[in-house]
Amino acid sequence: MVGRVDVARLAGVSPAVVSYVLNDSHPVAPATRERVVAAIDELGYRPNALARSLATARTHTLGLLLPESANPYFARLSSAIEDAAFEDGFAVLLGNGVDSTARELGYVRAFLDRRVDGIIAVPGGDFAEGWRELQAAKVPAVSLDRLQAGIDLPSVVVDNAGGARAATEHLIEHGRTRIACLTGGEGLSSAQERVIGWRGALADAGLPAEDRRLAFTPFSVEAGHAATLELLERDPAIDAIFAGSDTQAVGTLRALADVGLRAGEDVAIVSFDGTPISDYTTPRLTTVVQPYAEIATEVVRMLLTLIDDPAQDRSRLHRVLPTTLLRRDTCGCGPAARSDAERVPALAGASATTTRIEQNQTEPKEFL
Repeated sequence: MVGRVDVARLAGVSPAVVSYVLNDSHPVAPATRERVVAAIDELGYRPNALARSLATARTHTLGLLLPESANPYFARLSSAIEDAAFEDGFAVLLGNGVDSTARELGYVRAFLDRRVDGIIAVPGGDFAEGWRELQAAKVPAVSLDRLQAGIDLPSVVVDNAGGARAATEHLIEHGRTRIACLTGGEGLSSAQERVIGWRGALADAGLPAEDRRLAFTPFSVEAGHAATLELLERDPAIDAIFAGSDTQAVGTLRALADVGLRAGEDVAIVSFDGTPISDYTTPRLTTVVQPYAEIATEVVRMLLTLIDDPAQDRSRLHRVLPTTLLRRDTCGCGPAARSDAERVPALAGASATTTRIEQNQTEPKEFL
């Protein structure tokens, strides 16, 4: 087995210099570094990851805690995070918390047992105990997608209220006046913020935001289907629905078909997330797109900053990113959306041939 001594011998340096190059822990002359790298390549040397982590107090691994990686939104988000982390030399360990406080805590402990350098968490349950254990272990963490009251956790979120407002305003522009809101669990900050945006747009237009037109339900196709049928039973006059996720909106499309209503005509729909599935429904979903690559880059950057400087005031790190409205068919735009096709690039898996893009007016916000 090739070792550092072999690399040092071939490069004509000491084993310590090989360690300096591998760990980037001491200055090494460029010419010497080149000889060491060439020797590593020629011999096919691979450093012992465990020994290296013990020496540097780093494992170059991150823990990613999600509610459900099978959800198209979280699948796309986790892929983007993995790409961003890989670019910075970090591997990602994934855990599905399934909105269970006990399971989330179990994954936090599993991540700590594996000596991850930091954790990105999308908490679905009560994350207070998990946060306390992370603080005790002095392992930095960043909350993603949603916030929890009483926890001073650095966070990266999108402008949920602004995106929901833009979606609802667009439905109003199409002359819709009886607009329902279907969103995630009532305990989720992201769901509550989307309701705030829906209510705000209706209030500005002088339209009522009636509770009978509001439904909190899980972010799933099945829940979206059931909740849509319930909303239509409560108020058959509903002429538009803002759905808090693309997956819920897929269920909404099926529900409308089940009762003989046409999406985009009898009932207009705008959803949230901008996952690839939104471009493969019939009709295609108008959706509020989250900036996946920017979210991933920002959350990894924030976490690595905390890893490098643990003394930072973590409670003051908070980033809010803007969303983008993609107009397709379910809102009623139809041919109008397709008319600008040649000038619009594809975004979030959406076909450029059916999309018009409109940036929300909110700007990225950062508190440091």
